[in-house]
Amino acid sequence: MSTVVFFAVLAFVLQMRNSWEQRKRLMHLGHYLRNFEIEKLMESLTEGYLRALGEDDAERRTQIWNMLEQTEQNLNGQFQQFVEAFAQADVHASRGSTLALGLPFALVFAPGATFDMRKLLKVHAQGIDATLTNTEGLSNRDKAFRLSAELFLMQHSCHWFCKSKLVASARMLSRHKTQYAQLLSAVRPQTREAYSRLMRV
Repeated sequence: MSTVVFFAVLAFVLQMRNSWEQRKRLMHLGHYLRNFEIEKLMESLTEGYLRALGEDDAERRTQIWNMLEQTEQNLNGQFQQFVEAFAQADVHASRGSTLALGLPFALVFAPGATFDMRKLLKVHAQGIDATLTNTEGLSNRDKAFRLSAELFLMQHSCHWFCKSKLVASARMLSRHKTQYAQLLSAVRPQTREAYSRLMRV
């Protein structure tokens, strides 16, 4: 076998292994998420925030904010339940790589560059709940901005766990026109500190 053919076969095998590992993590996370409507509620909330912020009539705007409170509570309740369920998940299956690229065998050959998705989701759950409790007395606009950042960073973490940091950041930029650094700067300081400690960023 020539050197070129050998490396071509090796690259193919590694790519297949990487795809298999990513599908396995996706199925693992999806197994717990399928019992909830978190993504659907996120979409409803995002659309509602845009309607409220774009409404010129003050009375109508207030009505929209009031209606969104129920969606916020439903989302928070479902996410807290999801995190509690995922906390019981298998330790090994719940580990992801902190490396920017999705590489096969990363958890084996770089065990120090990993994170526990169960712990990371708890950080997000605390950030979402604290934002909705709103002890800081944020305005509806500022609370919506803060909660959106908390939710988008959580979504970024899910994509990072299933794929890689680069893929997660690319998706965030494509879907929400938001850069990863913007998310980190917009969440609660407590969320940012705990997140950075776990993800080593």
